[in-house]
Amino acid sequence: MQAVAPFKEAADIIKEEGGDVFKLCYQCGTCSATCPWNLVRSFIIRRIMHQAQLGLVDLEDDEMWLCATCGACVQRCPRGVEIIDVMRAMRRVITEVGVAKVPDSLRIAVKNISGVGNPLGEPQEKRADWAEGLDVKTYTKGTEILYFPGCVPAYDPKVKRVARAIANILNQAGVDFGILGTAETCCGESVRKTGSESLFQTLAQSNISAFQEAGVTKVVTTSPHCYHTFKNEYPELGGNFEVIHYSQFLAELIKDGRLKLSKEMNKKVTYNDPCYLGRHNGIYDEPRQVLQSVPGLELVEMLDSRENSLCCGGGGGRIWMETKKGERFSDIRVEQALEVGANVLAVACPYCMLNFEDSVLTLDKSDVMEIKDIAELVQEAI
Repeated sequence: MQAVAPFKEAADIIKEEGGDVFKLCYQCGTCSATCPWNLVRSFIIRRIMHQAQLGLVDLEDDEMWLCATCGACVQRCPRGVEIIDVMRAMRRVITEVGVAKVPDSLRIAVKNISGVGNPLGEPQEKRADWAEGLDVKTYTKGTEILYFPGCVPAYDPKVKRVARAIANILNQAGVDFGILGTAETCCGESVRKTGSESLFQTLAQSNISAFQEAGVTKVVTTSPHCYHTFKNEYPELGGNFEVIHYSQFLAELIKDGRLKLSKEMNKKVTYNDPCYLGRHNGIYDEPRQVLQSVPGLELVEMLDSRENSLCCGGGGGRIWMETKKGERFSDIRVEQALEVGANVLAVACPYCMLNFEDSVLTLDKSDVMEIKDIAELVQEAI
Protein backbone atom coordinates (compact mmCIF):
# COMPACT_ATOMS: atom_id res chain seq x y z
CA MET A 1 0.00 0.00 0.00
CA GLN A 2 1.11 3.55 -0.67
CA ALA A 3 0.51 5.82 2.30
CA VAL A 4 -1.36 8.99 1.39
CA ALA A 5 -1.33 10.62 4.83
CA PRO A 6 2.42 11.50 4.95
CA PHE A 7 2.04 13.71 1.84
CA LYS A 8 0.75 17.05 3.10
CA GLU A 9 -0.57 18.01 -0.34
CA ALA A 10 -2.38 14.71 -0.64
CA ALA A 11 -3.91 15.01 2.80
CA ASP A 12 -5.14 18.51 1.98
CA ILE A 13 -6.72 17.33 -1.27
CA ILE A 14 -8.46 14.42 0.45
CA LYS A 15 -9.89 16.78 3.05
CA GLU A 16 -10.93 19.39 0.47
CA GLU A 17 -12.71 16.92 -1.81
CA GLY A 18 -13.91 14.31 0.65
CA GLY A 19 -14.41 16.34 3.81
CA ASP A 20 -15.81 14.17 6.59
CA VAL A 21 -17.19 11.49 4.29
CA PHE A 22 -14.63 9.03 5.58
CA LYS A 23 -16.12 9.37 9.05
CA LEU A 24 -19.63 8.84 7.67
CA CYS A 25 -18.82 5.55 5.93
CA TYR A 26 -19.48 2.56 8.16
CA GLN A 27 -18.46 -0.14 5.71
CA CYS A 28 -21.89 -1.61 4.96
CA GLY A 29 -20.84 -2.56 1.43
CA THR A 30 -23.94 -1.19 -0.32
CA CYS A 31 -21.74 0.78 -2.71
CA SER A 32 -19.84 -2.29 -3.80
CA ALA A 33 -23.02 -4.32 -4.27
CA THR A 34 -24.52 -1.55 -6.41
CA CYS A 35 -21.53 -0.74 -8.62
CA PRO A 36 -22.05 -1.87 -12.27
CA TRP A 37 -18.42 -2.95 -12.45
CA ASN A 38 -19.38 -6.03 -10.47
CA LEU A 39 -21.35 -7.22 -13.50
CA VAL A 40 -18.07 -7.66 -15.39
CA ARG A 41 -15.27 -7.85 -12.78
CA SER A 42 -14.64 -7.41 -9.08
CA PHE A 43 -14.42 -3.80 -7.93
CA ILE A 44 -14.80 -3.33 -4.17
CA ILE A 45 -15.40 0.38 -3.55
CA ARG A 46 -15.84 -0.40 0.14
CA ARG A 47 -12.21 -1.48 0.28
CA ILE A 48 -11.04 1.80 -1.22
CA MET A 49 -13.20 3.74 1.23
CA HIS A 50 -11.73 1.78 4.13
CA GLN A 51 -8.18 2.38 2.89
CA ALA A 52 -8.93 6.09 2.52
CA GLN A 53 -10.24 6.24 6.08
CA LEU A 54 -6.94 4.75 7.28
CA GLY A 55 -4.87 7.06 5.09
CA LEU A 56 -3.55 4.08 3.14
CA VAL A 57 -4.43 3.93 -0.54
CA ASP A 58 -2.70 2.09 -3.35
CA LEU A 59 -2.68 4.91 -5.87
CA GLU A 60 -0.99 2.74 -8.46
CA ASP A 61 -3.93 0.33 -8.51
CA ASP A 62 -5.91 0.53 -11.78
CA GLU A 63 -9.08 0.57 -9.67
CA MET A 64 -8.44 4.28 -9.09
CA TRP A 65 -9.51 4.83 -12.70
CA LEU A 66 -12.49 2.45 -12.95
CA CYS A 67 -15.22 4.65 -11.45
CA ALA A 68 -17.53 5.96 -14.19
CA THR A 69 -19.18 8.37 -11.68
CA CYS A 70 -22.57 6.93 -12.62
CA GLY A 71 -23.96 7.79 -9.17
CA ALA A 72 -25.61 4.44 -8.46
CA CYS A 73 -23.61 4.00 -5.25
CA VAL A 74 -24.33 7.54 -4.04
CA GLN A 75 -28.04 7.09 -4.74
CA ARG A 76 -28.21 4.03 -2.51
CA CYS A 77 -25.71 4.89 0.25
CA PRO A 78 -27.63 4.84 3.57
CA ARG A 79 -25.23 7.41 5.05
CA GLY A 80 -25.25 9.88 2.17
CA VAL A 81 -21.55 9.50 1.43
CA GLU A 82 -20.53 11.36 -1.74
CA ILE A 83 -18.39 8.50 -3.01
CA ILE A 84 -17.75 10.23 -6.34
CA ASP A 85 -16.01 13.04 -4.45
CA VAL A 86 -13.78 10.47 -2.77
CA MET A 87 -12.78 8.93 -6.10
CA ARG A 88 -12.19 12.39 -7.55
CA ALA A 89 -9.96 13.17 -4.58
CA MET A 90 -7.91 10.02 -5.15
CA ARG A 91 -7.45 10.93 -8.80
CA ARG A 92 -6.54 14.49 -7.94
CA VAL A 93 -3.81 13.20 -5.66
CA ILE A 94 -2.42 11.23 -8.61
CA THR A 95 -2.64 14.04 -11.17
CA GLU A 96 -1.65 17.02 -9.04
CA VAL A 97 0.77 15.47 -6.55
CA GLY A 98 2.17 13.08 -9.14
CA VAL A 99 2.48 9.98 -6.96
CA ALA A 100 1.34 7.54 -9.67
CA LYS A 101 0.79 7.24 -13.41
CA VAL A 102 -2.27 8.47 -15.30
CA PRO A 103 -3.52 6.04 -18.01
CA ASP A 104 -1.93 6.94 -21.35
CA SER A 105 -5.14 7.42 -23.33
CA LEU A 106 -6.59 9.70 -20.63
CA ARG A 107 -3.33 11.66 -20.37
CA ILE A 108 -3.44 12.33 -24.13
CA ALA A 109 -7.09 13.45 -24.00
CA VAL A 110 -6.42 15.83 -21.11
CA LYS A 111 -3.34 17.17 -22.88
CA ASN A 112 -5.48 17.84 -25.97
CA ILE A 113 -8.11 19.63 -23.89
CA SER A 114 -5.42 21.75 -22.28
CA GLY A 115 -3.80 22.58 -25.62
CA VAL A 116 -6.66 23.04 -28.09
CA GLY A 117 -9.82 22.92 -25.94
CA ASN A 118 -11.12 19.50 -26.97
CA PRO A 119 -10.17 15.87 -26.18
CA LEU A 120 -9.90 14.84 -29.83
CA GLY A 121 -6.99 17.22 -30.46
CA GLU A 122 -8.76 18.99 -33.32
CA PRO A 123 -7.96 22.63 -34.18
CA GLN A 124 -9.98 25.23 -32.29
CA GLU A 125 -10.72 27.11 -35.52
CA LYS A 126 -12.69 24.07 -36.77
CA ARG A 127 -15.04 23.95 -33.78
CA ALA A 128 -17.98 25.35 -35.76
CA ASP A 129 -17.38 23.28 -38.91
CA TRP A 130 -20.14 20.85 -37.90
CA ALA A 131 -22.67 23.59 -38.85
CA GLU A 132 -21.36 24.09 -42.37
CA GLY A 133 -24.21 24.48 -44.86
CA LEU A 134 -26.83 24.97 -42.13
CA ASP A 135 -28.65 28.15 -41.21
CA VAL A 136 -26.77 28.66 -37.94
CA LYS A 137 -25.67 32.12 -36.85
CA THR A 138 -23.09 33.33 -34.36
CA TYR A 139 -24.69 34.17 -31.02
CA THR A 140 -25.10 37.88 -30.37
CA LYS A 141 -26.60 39.73 -27.45
CA GLY A 142 -30.38 39.47 -27.45
CA THR A 143 -30.49 36.03 -29.11
CA GLU A 144 -32.92 33.79 -27.22
CA ILE A 145 -30.82 30.62 -26.98
CA LEU A 146 -27.15 29.70 -27.00
CA TYR A 147 -26.82 26.20 -28.42
CA PHE A 148 -23.71 24.50 -27.00
CA PRO A 149 -22.99 21.36 -29.05
CA GLY A 150 -20.05 20.15 -26.92
CA CYS A 151 -16.73 18.63 -27.99
CA VAL A 152 -17.83 15.23 -29.32
CA PRO A 153 -20.79 16.47 -31.44
CA ALA A 154 -18.63 19.34 -32.74
CA TYR A 155 -15.70 17.20 -33.85
CA ASP A 156 -16.42 13.47 -33.95
CA PRO A 157 -17.46 12.47 -37.51
CA LYS A 158 -19.90 9.84 -36.16
CA VAL A 159 -21.68 12.24 -33.80
CA LYS A 160 -21.74 15.50 -35.77
CA ARG A 161 -25.04 14.33 -37.18
CA VAL A 162 -26.64 14.85 -33.75
CA ALA A 163 -25.60 18.50 -33.53
CA ARG A 164 -26.82 19.03 -37.10
CA ALA A 165 -30.16 17.36 -36.29
CA ILE A 166 -30.68 19.60 -33.25
CA ALA A 167 -29.85 22.73 -35.27
CA ASN A 168 -32.29 21.67 -38.01
CA ILE A 169 -35.03 21.05 -35.45
CA LEU A 170 -34.49 24.43 -33.78
CA ASN A 171 -34.71 26.12 -37.18
CA GLN A 172 -37.86 24.15 -38.04
CA ALA A 173 -39.47 25.33 -34.79
CA GLY A 174 -38.48 28.95 -35.44
CA VAL A 175 -36.20 29.18 -32.40
CA ASP A 176 -33.90 32.19 -32.25
CA PHE A 177 -30.57 30.57 -31.46
CA GLY A 178 -26.88 30.93 -32.14
CA ILE A 179 -23.52 29.32 -31.35
CA LEU A 180 -20.24 30.71 -30.07
CA GLY A 181 -18.09 28.47 -32.28
CA THR A 182 -14.40 29.18 -31.75
CA ALA A 183 -15.16 31.21 -28.60
CA GLU A 184 -16.31 28.10 -26.73
CA THR A 185 -14.13 25.40 -25.22
CA CYS A 186 -14.56 22.06 -23.44
CA CYS A 187 -16.92 22.31 -20.45
CA GLY A 188 -14.30 20.52 -18.34
CA GLU A 189 -16.56 17.87 -16.79
CA SER A 190 -14.40 14.82 -17.49
CA VAL A 191 -11.27 16.83 -16.67
CA ARG A 192 -12.57 17.54 -13.17
CA LYS A 193 -13.77 13.98 -12.60
CA THR A 194 -10.30 12.66 -13.47
CA GLY A 195 -8.56 14.96 -11.00
CA SER A 196 -7.25 17.89 -13.07
CA GLU A 197 -8.95 20.53 -10.95
CA SER A 198 -6.77 23.48 -11.99
CA LEU A 199 -7.43 22.79 -15.69
CA PHE A 200 -11.16 22.54 -14.98
CA GLN A 201 -11.09 25.96 -13.33
CA THR A 202 -9.32 27.42 -16.38
CA LEU A 203 -11.81 25.90 -18.84
CA ALA A 204 -14.80 26.97 -16.76
CA GLN A 205 -13.59 30.55 -16.44
CA SER A 206 -12.96 30.68 -20.20
CA ASN A 207 -16.52 29.57 -21.00
CA ILE A 208 -18.07 31.75 -18.32
CA SER A 209 -16.24 34.80 -19.66
CA ALA A 210 -17.27 33.96 -23.23
CA PHE A 211 -20.90 33.51 -22.20
CA GLN A 212 -21.00 36.72 -20.17
CA GLU A 213 -19.24 38.74 -22.86
CA ALA A 214 -21.77 37.57 -25.46
CA GLY A 215 -24.70 38.30 -23.15
CA VAL A 216 -25.82 34.68 -22.83
CA THR A 217 -28.69 34.02 -20.42
CA LYS A 218 -30.08 30.65 -21.62
CA VAL A 219 -28.04 27.64 -22.77
CA VAL A 220 -29.26 24.46 -24.50
CA THR A 221 -26.75 21.59 -24.44
CA THR A 222 -26.38 18.35 -26.37
CA SER A 223 -24.50 16.47 -23.67
CA PRO A 224 -25.85 15.70 -20.19
CA HIS A 225 -22.26 16.12 -19.00
CA CYS A 226 -22.15 19.73 -20.23
CA TYR A 227 -25.64 20.24 -18.81
CA HIS A 228 -24.62 18.98 -15.37
CA THR A 229 -21.43 21.06 -15.31
CA PHE A 230 -23.01 24.32 -16.45
CA LYS A 231 -26.01 23.91 -14.15
CA ASN A 232 -24.42 22.55 -10.98
CA GLU A 233 -20.72 23.46 -11.04
CA TYR A 234 -20.30 26.73 -12.95
CA PRO A 235 -22.42 28.76 -10.45
CA GLU A 236 -19.75 28.28 -7.76
CA LEU A 237 -17.37 30.07 -10.14
CA GLY A 238 -19.74 32.91 -10.97
CA GLY A 239 -21.39 31.35 -14.03
CA ASN A 240 -25.12 31.68 -13.48
CA PHE A 241 -27.15 30.81 -16.57
CA GLU A 242 -30.42 29.05 -17.29
CA VAL A 243 -29.35 25.62 -18.54
CA ILE A 244 -31.59 23.18 -20.43
CA HIS A 245 -30.82 19.81 -21.96
CA TYR A 246 -32.01 19.62 -25.55
CA SER A 247 -34.46 16.79 -24.76
CA GLN A 248 -36.19 19.07 -22.25
CA PHE A 249 -36.31 21.86 -24.80
CA LEU A 250 -37.76 19.62 -27.52
CA ALA A 251 -40.46 18.42 -25.10
CA GLU A 252 -41.31 22.06 -24.41
CA LEU A 253 -41.46 22.92 -28.13
CA ILE A 254 -43.75 19.95 -28.83
CA LYS A 255 -46.03 20.79 -25.90
CA ASP A 256 -46.31 24.43 -27.02
CA GLY A 257 -47.15 23.39 -30.58
CA ARG A 258 -44.03 25.00 -32.03
CA LEU A 259 -42.73 21.63 -33.22
CA LYS A 260 -45.09 19.28 -35.05
CA LEU A 261 -44.21 15.64 -35.72
CA SER A 262 -46.29 14.15 -38.51
CA LYS A 263 -44.30 11.44 -40.24
CA GLU A 264 -45.25 7.88 -39.25
CA MET A 265 -42.37 5.85 -37.83
CA ASN A 266 -43.05 2.16 -37.35
CA LYS A 267 -40.17 1.37 -35.04
CA LYS A 268 -39.86 -0.35 -31.68
CA VAL A 269 -37.63 1.90 -29.62
CA THR A 270 -36.09 1.59 -26.17
CA TYR A 271 -34.44 4.51 -24.39
CA ASN A 272 -31.28 4.53 -22.31
CA ASP A 273 -31.32 7.01 -19.41
CA PRO A 274 -27.89 8.72 -19.34
CA CYS A 275 -26.46 8.81 -15.82
CA TYR A 276 -25.87 12.57 -15.88
CA LEU A 277 -29.38 13.31 -17.13
CA GLY A 278 -31.20 10.77 -14.98
CA ARG A 279 -29.60 9.85 -11.66
CA HIS A 280 -27.57 13.05 -11.34
CA ASN A 281 -30.31 15.49 -12.38
CA GLY A 282 -33.63 13.65 -12.17
CA ILE A 283 -34.61 14.12 -15.83
CA TYR A 284 -36.52 11.01 -16.87
CA ASP A 285 -39.86 12.09 -18.29
CA GLU A 286 -39.05 14.67 -20.99
CA PRO A 287 -36.98 12.35 -23.24
CA ARG A 288 -39.78 9.78 -23.09
CA GLN A 289 -42.40 12.46 -23.82
CA VAL A 290 -40.50 13.43 -26.96
CA LEU A 291 -40.25 9.82 -28.15
CA GLN A 292 -43.93 9.16 -27.42
CA SER A 293 -44.81 12.19 -29.56
CA VAL A 294 -43.40 10.48 -32.67
CA PRO A 295 -46.33 8.96 -34.63
CA GLY A 296 -46.20 5.18 -34.82
CA LEU A 297 -43.19 4.82 -32.51
CA GLU A 298 -43.55 2.09 -29.88
CA LEU A 299 -41.56 2.83 -26.73
CA VAL A 300 -40.54 -0.17 -24.61
CA GLU A 301 -38.53 -0.19 -21.37
CA MET A 302 -35.43 -2.26 -20.70
CA LEU A 303 -34.81 -4.29 -17.56
CA ASP A 304 -32.79 -1.47 -15.95
CA SER A 305 -34.37 1.92 -16.57
CA ARG A 306 -34.95 5.33 -15.01
CA GLU A 307 -33.29 5.44 -11.54
CA ASN A 308 -31.91 1.94 -12.09
CA SER A 309 -30.52 2.59 -15.56
CA LEU A 310 -27.27 0.81 -16.41
CA CYS A 311 -24.35 3.14 -17.10
CA CYS A 312 -22.83 2.97 -20.61
CA GLY A 313 -19.38 3.19 -19.02
CA GLY A 314 -18.37 6.57 -20.47
CA GLY A 315 -18.62 8.88 -17.47
CA GLY A 316 -15.86 9.93 -15.10
CA GLY A 317 -13.45 10.33 -18.02
CA ARG A 318 -13.69 6.65 -18.91
CA ILE A 319 -14.80 7.53 -22.43
CA TRP A 320 -11.14 8.50 -22.97
CA MET A 321 -9.73 5.32 -21.40
CA GLU A 322 -9.38 1.81 -22.75
CA THR A 323 -11.95 -0.75 -21.57
CA LYS A 324 -11.15 -4.40 -22.13
CA LYS A 325 -13.46 -6.53 -24.24
CA GLY A 326 -15.73 -8.43 -21.90
CA GLU A 327 -15.76 -5.54 -19.39
CA ARG A 328 -17.95 -3.10 -21.31
CA PHE A 329 -21.27 -2.13 -19.70
CA SER A 330 -22.44 -1.00 -23.13
CA ASP A 331 -22.35 -4.61 -24.37
CA ILE A 332 -24.76 -5.60 -21.60
CA ARG A 333 -27.02 -2.65 -22.40
CA VAL A 334 -27.26 -3.55 -26.09
CA GLU A 335 -28.21 -7.10 -25.12
CA GLN A 336 -30.91 -5.72 -22.80
CA ALA A 337 -32.28 -3.64 -25.66
CA LEU A 338 -32.44 -6.72 -27.88
CA GLU A 339 -34.16 -8.72 -25.13
CA VAL A 340 -37.18 -6.37 -25.16
CA GLY A 341 -37.46 -6.67 -28.95
CA ALA A 342 -36.31 -3.14 -29.78
CA ASN A 343 -34.74 -2.42 -33.14
CA VAL A 344 -33.62 1.07 -32.09
CA LEU A 345 -31.71 2.00 -28.93
CA ALA A 346 -32.37 5.71 -28.42
CA VAL A 347 -29.81 7.86 -26.64
CA ALA A 348 -29.54 11.44 -25.41
CA CYS A 349 -25.81 11.56 -24.69
CA PRO A 350 -22.78 11.58 -27.04
CA TYR A 351 -20.82 9.21 -24.79
CA CYS A 352 -23.68 6.70 -24.82
CA MET A 353 -23.81 6.94 -28.60
CA LEU A 354 -20.08 6.25 -29.00
CA ASN A 355 -20.12 3.29 -26.61
CA PHE A 356 -23.31 1.68 -27.92
CA GLU A 357 -22.30 2.04 -31.56
CA ASP A 358 -19.01 0.35 -30.72
CA SER A 359 -20.83 -2.46 -28.91
CA VAL A 360 -23.27 -3.03 -31.78
CA LEU A 361 -20.29 -3.51 -34.10
CA THR A 362 -18.23 -5.73 -31.80
CA LEU A 363 -21.27 -7.85 -30.93
CA ASP A 364 -22.11 -8.10 -34.66
CA LYS A 365 -25.65 -6.79 -34.08
CA SER A 366 -25.69 -3.92 -36.58
CA ASP A 367 -28.19 -5.81 -38.75
CA VAL A 368 -30.78 -5.93 -35.95
CA MET A 369 -30.04 -2.86 -33.81
CA GLU A 370 -29.68 0.84 -34.66
CA ILE A 371 -28.29 3.47 -32.28
CA LYS A 372 -30.15 6.74 -32.76
CA ASP A 373 -30.11 9.97 -30.83
CA ILE A 374 -33.55 11.28 -29.87
CA ALA A 375 -32.88 14.33 -32.04
CA GLU A 376 -32.34 12.12 -35.08
CA LEU A 377 -35.68 10.37 -34.54
CA VAL A 378 -37.44 13.71 -34.15
CA GLN A 379 -35.80 15.04 -37.32
CA GLU A 380 -37.02 11.96 -39.23
CA ALA A 381 -40.58 12.53 -37.95
CA ILE A 382 -40.82 16.18 -39.01
